[in-house]
Amino acid sequence: MSTFMLLIITSVAQATTGVFPKSVFDNLDYGLYWYGNNDSYEKAIPGHSNSYYNKYSPSVIYVHGWQNNSSKNQSRETWNVEQNDGPNVDLAYAWRRAGYNVGILYWNQFADENEVKDAEAKIWATNGKRQMRWRDSRGNYHNGPSKPASQLLFESVKRNMHDYQGNRVIIAGHSLGNQMALVISKKIQDGIKAGNTNSRLLPKRVALLDPFYSKGKKGYLGNRWTGEVARDYVDALKNDGVVFEAYRSSGVSSTGVVGDKNVGLLNKTAFVELKPYYFGWFDIAKKHTVARWNYFWSYDFSTPSIKGTSANGLSASTSDNRVRSLMNGNKRLIQVEGRYTKTPSDDEQKYANRL
Repeated sequence: MSTFMLLIITSVAQATTGVFPKSVFDNLDYGLYWYGNNDSYEKAIPGHSNSYYNKYSPSVIYVHGWQNNSSKNQSRETWNVEQNDGPNVDLAYAWRRAGYNVGILYWNQFADENEVKDAEAKIWATNGKRQMRWRDSRGNYHNGPSKPASQLLFESVKRNMHDYQGNRVIIAGHSLGNQMALVISKKIQDGIKAGNTNSRLLPKRVALLDPFYSKGKKGYLGNRWTGEVARDYVDALKNDGVVFEAYRSSGVSSTGVVGDKNVGLLNKTAFVELKPYYFGWFDIAKKHTVARWNYFWSYDFSTPSIKGTSANGLSASTSDNRVRSLMNGNKRLIQVEGRYTKTPSDDEQKYANRL
């Protein structure tokens, strides 16, 4: 991978230091964590009650992406992104206020690779270049499990939410994590059809936040591109009523220089291009993080309007029916107001043709 690519993606992990103890990084730790106020958390353990989880409540689950050097830095993504040039707010507050369980699926020690494609492979298979090795707080690598990271995270969700009685699950993935969100959603769908997974776990919505896909055929996917397989997964999930939304905030996923544009995927979703002009044109890394925190923060505000119309735009607060309409329509959206402020409160969008 080029030095340019490495600098962009490595610097956008959004990980926060000081929240988790060193012991979490000394040993292999992955799976579902539920969150309370101000980054208080409790790991989900099958058969154990959890202070921040109610099986009758709607649930939103976030999946992070590439996490190069996060183990040595003892950092993980949380719900306050001030350390990473985001707003100094609890991004999950409005969700919890609305009654949601709020969770993060961690696979950071597997995703801690110098090369993003090595982390990407672990989502899909165990026979990638680095197999399933994981990294500890000293920077040392260890042999990992015999299952891909997506299977491990799927099993964490399945086992910890086996008796889930809520009527709403949202899964959101940022950057490389959008692939993880898709694969987990597909595994849930397959598990339901096989009769071994709670049908209530099928997500109502899947949010792809500045999604990243590397270029090229992958031997572990039968010489198919990851983006190609992802498009098939989206089609299959849409057939079962899952709604897809996508948010692009940087050149990481639009230039084709650092990854696959995957236009075909974006055109299958309700899609908006965010315009974070409060960062310089060269701040690609910072812009890449915007899609994640803008999405979760936007749930605290009214749905953005569409310029020159009475229609609603796209954000986390947009209704499922409206997102479905945008997903199935022939237009994308582009942010035209609120481009110089981080808050989503003043955002406005306009219609544009599909890519």
